[in-house]
Amino acid sequence: MTTYALVGAGPGLGLAAARRFGKAGHTVALLSRDRGHLDDLVAALDGDGIKARGYTADVLDPDALTGALHAAAEDLGPIEILQYSPVPRADFMKPVLETGAADLDAPLAFSVKAPVTCVNTVLPGMRTLGRGSLLFVNGGSAVRPKGTVAGTSIAFAGESAYAQMLHTALAPENIHVTQLIVPGAISPDSATSSPEKLAEVLYGLHTDRGGFRHYAEPMPDPQDGTP
Repeated sequence: MTTYALVGAGPGLGLAAARRFGKAGHTVALLSRDRGHLDDLVAALDGDGIKARGYTADVLDPDALTGALHAAAEDLGPIEILQYSPVPRADFMKPVLETGAADLDAPLAFSVKAPVTCVNTVLPGMRTLGRGSLLFVNGGSAVRPKGTVAGTSIAFAGESAYAQMLHTALAPENIHVTQLIVPGAISPDSATSSPEKLAEVLYGLHTDRGGFRHYAEPMPDPQDGTP
């Protein structure tokens, strides 16, 4: 039995994705800063008959992140799938003309350094398995920068570049790297971007192993004034 590890576990997309991978037979490791939050998610999955455990880690703390992923592999089995999809903090969202160099430290640590830490931690285990999937989930600013959220736009672009390079470098090792862009809000009522729909898309990206970048829905036309 192999493990699906979710960095940025939450009650929406995170829980839906964990439930989808768990029902496919994977054990589930949930990583988040909030212990109580994790306990609630684990209880929900346990009610579905899915073996899951929560691990407290802040993505801005590389040692905690590495330790949590190592512990998950030891407790639950080797990590075959890693999903990186934490929600950026509100203070990353400054307009570009109000963004100084120091304002980029946390966004870059969140969206570039933390993914690098995660990948370097789980990659040896995937190589031993001879397979693996690295799933990156980002908003639309990852491919279309938005001046009102400069920190996230810059950091997401770096994450995208890193993930795309991994896609090419790891394909010969049967380790699939893919990115799902969710341009709009994740809503239970959305036909394309509900948590359950996106969870199904993510599972398909793991199993179908197609190209690098995929979209939950078409990107809005920048000419119509929509970001």
